Amino acid sequence: ALSGLARMGAIIEIVTQPAFVWMFGLATYGSYVVLWAAVNVLSTLTTLSLAQGLQRSIPSAASREAEHGVVRYALLVTVIPSAFAALCITLAAPGIAPQFSVEPAMRPHLPALIALFVWTLPLTVALEIATAAARARRAFGPEIRLRIFWEQIARLIVAVALYALGVRLFGLFVAHIVSLGVTAWLSVRLLGRYYDLGLLWRAPMPPALRHDTLKSGLATMPPNLARRAFNDLPPVLLGLALSGGGGAVAAGLFGIARKIASVPLIVRQTFLYVLAPLSAAQRAADKAQIAPLYRFANRIAAIIVLPLTAVMIAGGDATLLLFSPEAADALPVLVVLLVGRAGETILGAATPIVEMTGHRLLPLANSIAGLAAAGLVGWLTVDDMGATGMALAVSAGVIVSSWA
Repeated sequence: ALSGLARMGAIIEIVTQPAFVWMFGLATYGSYVVLWAAVNVLSTLTTLSLAQGLQRSIPSAASREAEHGVVRYALLVTVIPSAFAALCITLAAPGIAPQFSVEPAMRPHLPALIALFVWTLPLTVALEIATAAARARRAFGPEIRLRIFWEQIARLIVAVALYALGVRLFGLFVAHIVSLGVTAWLSVRLLGRYYDLGLLWRAPMPPALRHDTLKSGLATMPPNLARRAFNDLPPVLLGLALSGGGGAVAAGLFGIARKIASVPLIVRQTFLYVLAPLSAAQRAADKAQIAPLYRFANRIAAIIVLPLTAVMIAGGDATLLLFSPEAADALPVLVVLLVGRAGETILGAATPIVEMTGHRLLPLANSIAGLAAAGLVGWLTVDDMGATGMALAVSAGVIVSSWA
């Protein structure tokens, strides 16, 4: 139950995102979605999937010192490169900014905005590793406070305050940075609850530990990259492909549909958060007991997600109007994404089990199959159907990668 609550941030986002659109406008919201998605893609690269790797490495660590060494190495090998990447992008921001489509009022300020916003990258990475380390200790509850209250509610509070003060163009971006900074700081305190910070600072990291930790993360990197590509690349590509404010508006519409369609994924994320550490531990005890665990998760997911998806499709037009009248154009995109996410949720219970207990090449094979399916469907449909075609490509890709 706690792991499900820990992902209730997706529901809170659906409540807060309409407020952001009404306060700051669809074009500004679209630009925010593009930059946020770009940071998410980069964070998937720089975390090296060690957030998932920790679920495998920490339960199998031979000693308390080894556990702390794994966490220390994961933080060093992810946060430092993320900060370096942020510095490089900050310096290159004047050359990067012209590639993105934004509203005219934002254009002269975009380089400075990119240079500032990209520093959410190391904050995001530090937060991911810290919460993953706590999760590896079977501590799901603390993420409720971090992911729901501090990251989501605090963002809304700061955004409303800035809007009231008249900060309209950049208020949403600043609110995101502030809330993420507070959450990252609190994640350090979270580490202190489940690990000795002094030992974490000096824990040994022998070559074998570094090799095994890195290998456990890289083994799950292909499916993580595929999931991130399905979730975040579409708005980024729209922001890069279309000229003027049209790219920002299109990215905003896709972002709205994506947020609403993420509700069925709460069920999937619940099982993903629990099944990853449980299957890793069960693998060491009795691997034969993993199959009943999968069947139970699969049936529960289907029972919950099928009626939920049907209700959301029926009320899709009304839900979109909560964002803005312009958002009604995203209804076909929403329907396609909801169907795809439902299929991914029903089939997706196998993903964390394969990642934690299966052959290390299986996640790579599944990801390649999903990306190939998405590429084929996109090639056949995007030219004629636009954003709906992109939604079809994403849905085909996530279903194939979950089923393969």
